[in-house]
Amino acid sequence: MRIFDPHIHMTSRTTDDYERMAAAGVRAIVEPAFWLGQPRTGPASFTDYFDALIGWEPFRASQFGIRHHATIALNPKEANDPRCRPVLDLLPRYLAKDGVVAVGEIGYDSMTAAEDEVFAAQLALAIEHELPALVHTPHRDKARGTERSIAVVTESGIDPSRVVLDHLNELTVAAALDAGLWAGFSIYPDTKMSPSRMVTILHEYGLERVLINSAADWGRSDPLLTVRTAEEMLAGGFTKDDVDKVLWRNPVAFFNQSGRLDLAGRNASEATFAGNSILRGGS
Repeated sequence: MRIFDPHIHMTSRTTDDYERMAAAGVRAIVEPAFWLGQPRTGPASFTDYFDALIGWEPFRASQFGIRHHATIALNPKEANDPRCRPVLDLLPRYLAKDGVVAVGEIGYDSMTAAEDEVFAAQLALAIEHELPALVHTPHRDKARGTERSIAVVTESGIDPSRVVLDHLNELTVAAALDAGLWAGFSIYPDTKMSPSRMVTILHEYGLERVLINSAADWGRSDPLLTVRTAEEMLAGGFTKDDVDKVLWRNPVAFFNQSGRLDLAGRNASEATFAGNSILRGGS
């Protein structure tokens, strides 16, 4: 079994997690830029973070044979902080990098006017840089947030097949698929989806344009929940080919739209060289 986790925050995880993931069949990941849990006070801290996403994390992942890619953006929560808005001016530099396969996470946290502006601006950057977009739907009032997200995506003019609405649930999946977008689901304890609920959704809506991720981060989460979902799919009557489609071929198809997906290891080799240079240069 091969697994591609299209949304996992390895900055928050230990190297032991990489080892466990590799042993369980995780071969590729995408790490979206997100809120680190502690408010950042200016663009410089984002620069350091973005540099780690395209340098240090690919190196860590490569030690275990995992291909690491990133998405870059000003996240919805910090879009409300005026101190962070200049980050928008930094993004073009990073959106040109080889290992960056989408603009994200963008979208909504509290559905404020500031989030509207930043969401629209970053969809425009996705169009300009010919990249897909990864959209975070809000944890509160998800149905209304999903509807509003779809409206903004439609207004932007971006091809809906180049957008994934993430963190969906039973109440929002139909709207995303009907709009021609990809439907993303986070298998995350307590606050998002469970493997069994995910399998029920797959039986009802099918396997097309569906991405399943662990969204593992600094909260109570598990980077192997993609694997647990694959096991639940097999127990629920799906075939090994079905599992491969949802947990490998679908994310490959979506992020291949960037023209930068590297599953052969070129970026990993470059990251290993950069990482070794870092290690030689100091702690």
